[in-house]
Amino acid sequence: MQFSAAILTPFLASALLAGAAPPVRAQNKGDATLLEMQQAFRKGERKKLEQLLPAVRGHALEPWAAYWELRSRLEDATPQEVESFMQRYAGSYQEDRLRNDWLLLLGQRRDWGRFAEQLPHFRMSDDREVRCYALLIEHIGGRADAALAQDVRSNWYALRDADDGCTHAAGELYGAGRLSALDIWRKARLGADAGRPRVVRNALEIVAPDALAQLKELHDAPEKYLRGRGAAHGRMRQELVLLALIRLAGSDPDGAARQLDSQWSAQLSPEERNAAWGAIGKATALKLSSRAVDYFANVTRDSDLSDEQLVWKVRAALRAGRWRSVAKALDAMGPEARRDSAWVYWRALALLEGRALPALPALPAGKPGDAEHESARQLLQGIAGTRGFYEQLALEELGERISVPPAPAPLTAEEKAAARANPGLNRGLYAISLGLRSEGVREWNYATNLHQSGGMSDRELLAAADFACQREVWDRCINTSERTRSVVDTGQRFPMPFRNAVLGRARDIGIDPAYVYGLIRQESRFVLDARSHAGASGLMQVMPATARWTARQIGLTNFSPGQITDRDANITIGMTYLKLVLDDFSGSLPLAAAAYNAGPGRPRNWRNGPVLNTAIWIENLPFAETRDYVKKVLSNTTNYAALLTGLPQSLKSRLGNTIGPRDASAPEVNKELP
Repeated sequence: MQFSAAILTPFLASALLAGAAPPVRAQNKGDATLLEMQQAFRKGERKKLEQLLPAVRGHALEPWAAYWELRSRLEDATPQEVESFMQRYAGSYQEDRLRNDWLLLLGQRRDWGRFAEQLPHFRMSDDREVRCYALLIEHIGGRADAALAQDVRSNWYALRDADDGCTHAAGELYGAGRLSALDIWRKARLGADAGRPRVVRNALEIVAPDALAQLKELHDAPEKYLRGRGAAHGRMRQELVLLALIRLAGSDPDGAARQLDSQWSAQLSPEERNAAWGAIGKATALKLSSRAVDYFANVTRDSDLSDEQLVWKVRAALRAGRWRSVAKALDAMGPEARRDSAWVYWRALALLEGRALPALPALPAGKPGDAEHESARQLLQGIAGTRGFYEQLALEELGERISVPPAPAPLTAEEKAAARANPGLNRGLYAISLGLRSEGVREWNYATNLHQSGGMSDRELLAAADFACQREVWDRCINTSERTRSVVDTGQRFPMPFRNAVLGRARDIGIDPAYVYGLIRQESRFVLDARSHAGASGLMQVMPATARWTARQIGLTNFSPGQITDRDANITIGMTYLKLVLDDFSGSLPLAAAAYNAGPGRPRNWRNGPVLNTAIWIENLPFAETRDYVKKVLSNTTNYAALLTGLPQSLKSRLGNTIGPRDASAPEVNKELP
């Protein structure tokens, strides 16, 4: 159904002219000082923090004020000051947050004695750099098992940016012969592939300090660097050529392939060639080029590729229908990557060479291929559920639909009271209400997930989520409830705030309210004043230029950008724009979601090429944010539809069968659509 601007104008006017929501204001004594201190901390104004701190003594959020003041001067603080802080705020998030900062500083100072004293009291234990320092102390103390080196290596590889802790530990283990030169070079390759020259430099300082002088040219002008070298004799030169090829692949994968084919292939080891082809294949797959599978086909051993390269090999193979390549690459992934529900799902389909799996439980027995069908069934049963995109697809492959799970037993008065009495939860909600959202979210997450070993129990999580729901802090309500393991409270995970406004506008505009709710849940988690780094605002995260354009389409001449933070205005403008996007993509929910996130021009280009199964098309989206976004919006939509209708739902029906080039008979694209 095409959108009618004239019909919507009265509804828009009533929503938009109501004005914007009032800003958060300080309500209690000391609130204004706390807000001032937060800004001073961000600006590094140490003296101002010191002067303001006495004014917030006794305030509910005093631990934050004290943390900002001490953290701003931690490098100059005495151990006694740090210990005094930790004793004063014992058991709080701020105590553990400062301990994390202090451990990193002690590690940088190589103060292993004090580090070892503090480490057992670090409750969060979620910092990879701290973990590497701790492993280094074990190494210094004489622990010599292979697991230690593996732990250092995996933590180091997982860090995208340069660090001191894991880099220093890797250097010490390399010097002791417990990490190989290849281990260090592989970290340099990861840095080159990610465009992180400091990461590359840190690795070279360990394994090839004589090569540091070449690093700037290698990073800034890899093609020129390769042209200036006629040969790559010796391990260091080969690895530098490989780094240049990886770097070149990021901007010109076909050029890197020509360089590798014409000059360097014979001079590199098989492992180095595989790494080069993996980088070229990944970069080509990101461009959605059909050449990616051919480049990946040059890899003679998949285990030489990083997990990130293997992920893109799988995606390219899915796009090309190469199911044996899909299975081979999935088998080469590390254990953590293989556990991802996406790769469990595609492993199941690869077992059946990509055939649709109609109703696996009803498969006849005693036929050829039963072993593969049974293995596929077991894989799908291991992930099937309502939680996410691939979990829902797995459920449908098994012949079931997405329904609302049984509700858990109601919370008792005692369980609710315990949540309301939790100091960390209360500080978190107070901070959020005051406008200190980042601080409040961290405090809340710590209280629910990290304060005690293993986090809160399921019943405690449900009670905490209920506390947030009752206070209408919807993002904490959703995120907390999502952490339960054995029970699902769908009302908490998929709340429907502003129901009358959303359902009414959806009816007037002619759009599925489940789709709107699914999108809002992903965009803002129902945070009214949410604002993205790019400047999008409100529930539906509308950009100012998009809001102005949409308002003009429906004849609103007196709209101002400030009104977009108003709840009803945001819902109406965002929903109107979404309907226009849906119409432009002929009602395709996946394409419209991609367009809402990345702009309509990109999915128009991404759909060009072969006609693909929709899930394969989504999995190949080159922007990680958009890929994740589309999956979550469609999964959310299916759950909301089950809640709104009370009937079993299908994610597959919302995906549609295939996505390919625009139908030539379809109306012209709306080129004005921002």
